[in-house]
Amino acid sequence: MVEDLDGAAVRRWSRLAAEALGRTRGEVDALNVFPVPDGDTGTNLHLTVLAAADAADEAPPGTAGAWRALAEGALLGARGNSGVILAQTLRGLAAVLGPADRPADGALLAKALDHAAGLARGAVAHPVEGTILSVLHAAAEAATAAGPRLADVARAAAAGARRALRATTGDLDVLARHGVVDAGGAGLCVVLDALTAVVTEEYPERYEVPARTAGTAPAGPAPAGEPGPGYEVMYLLDAPDDAVPPLREALDALGDSLVIIGGGGLWNVHVHVHDAGAAIEAGLAAGRPHRVRVTYLRIADADGPAHGAPHTGRAVVAVTAAGGLAALFEDCGARVVRREPGTVPPLAVLADAILAAGDEVAVLPNEPEVLALAEAAAERARDAGARIAVVPTKASVQGLAALAVHDPRRRFGEDLIAMTRAAGATRSGHLEVAAEEAVTSVGLCQPGDVLGLIEGDVVLIRRDLAAAARAVLDRMLSGGGELVTVITGRHAPADLAATLERHLGERHPHVEVGAYDGGQERYPLLLGVE
Repeated sequence: MVEDLDGAAVRRWSRLAAEALGRTRGEVDALNVFPVPDGDTGTNLHLTVLAAADAADEAPPGTAGAWRALAEGALLGARGNSGVILAQTLRGLAAVLGPADRPADGALLAKALDHAAGLARGAVAHPVEGTILSVLHAAAEAATAAGPRLADVARAAAAGARRALRATTGDLDVLARHGVVDAGGAGLCVVLDALTAVVTEEYPERYEVPARTAGTAPAGPAPAGEPGPGYEVMYLLDAPDDAVPPLREALDALGDSLVIIGGGGLWNVHVHVHDAGAAIEAGLAAGRPHRVRVTYLRIADADGPAHGAPHTGRAVVAVTAAGGLAALFEDCGARVVRREPGTVPPLAVLADAILAAGDEVAVLPNEPEVLALAEAAAERARDAGARIAVVPTKASVQGLAALAVHDPRRRFGEDLIAMTRAAGATRSGHLEVAAEEAVTSVGLCQPGDVLGLIEGDVVLIRRDLAAAARAVLDRMLSGGGELVTVITGRHAPADLAATLERHLGERHPHVEVGAYDGGQERYPLLLGVE
């Protein structure tokens, strides 16, 4: 039994909550009918908590640092209406539990939940009962009424949330018509169940998400009426605090589902609007919007399936400069946009390729320099109604790893999560030959020296290319790895791949090796470790 919620417990909770939401996101997605039936609430909550957990894992030791990182990670990674509200909830918890830099007891956790409930409600322009806000408020009330022990408070909060979740069907007509509980509230219950599991050290075999409320059945889609806002607009905003009230007023006049969270000059803005451009312009008037994300809200109608149903227009677009790499990506099922070595493809060319690929498209930039262009091309393609996501691959080996787990039979959000995680789990390295004398992080290099780089940083200088390759591989595998990808370039020695395979067989016999001829011009060798 955990008596106090310290930094280590916070990290365990955030990681367990992310894993639990990952296992239940499909069930939560299936509940999603409010504020729009776009079928991605579970996925958005999972991505939000995953960002928070990753940030908490990187935080320095201590309770305050864990809470601060958790809140900041959620703010930066929040997705969708419920994800933004949950991020504000975590911010509210951190505001109470973080400053003291000491483990929290039950009384302090109850106080933090009450503060979080008020903060989350205050971030929503027009709060609606029967939503995640109602479930959070009930959890806070139940926690306040519980005894001083941390386990009792956690159990009470989780139980109060579950009771309120069942009541959401009666609070909202749209939930009653479909015979479901609120999806955001269901996700919050999973998060609170994970907190109870960490505090009590009693871990359930599975986290329950109700398919629908007892005694009810879906009554079919709501009667047709005026179409709602067509776009979800989200962005981070650098702006002073006094610029936010006018922004809130401007966005409230443009659409609905308005939620603005943050503080101290950094804000996360979410709104559903008819005119995405006007929402972005309002942000420009207030400060500096960045990480802008515009999503077309494709909802169920008489002409087609709901947004969460399987789509037939799923595709992956990959950017690369080399002929061999292009063939590799195409063999794995991607559509390839070629670029000249050392350049990025024209924006219009990439946007047109994305539009032509399908109505759900994952984009693999495969170079840091292409990443921003890919985001801009994706925004242009989204304006035409397609669902586009850029998987942030910064190396070809990461793109290939993402493509290896791509499965068009999954929901689009689930597919993106799998691809993003596969790319993120792939360490990348490469060799290049110095063209002139230069100072690097490991010393002075001369023309003709071979530079070994890992994740873009120079880690060694050698005169012999094969020796450099062996040394870089050994460093990359020092942290573990099961699969090594070797992609030789146009100017690599003909026996380089075979030499490395022999080396790996001797030094790392447990590792599986895949060797390919990429034909890239600049880099004699690309390396990936998964």
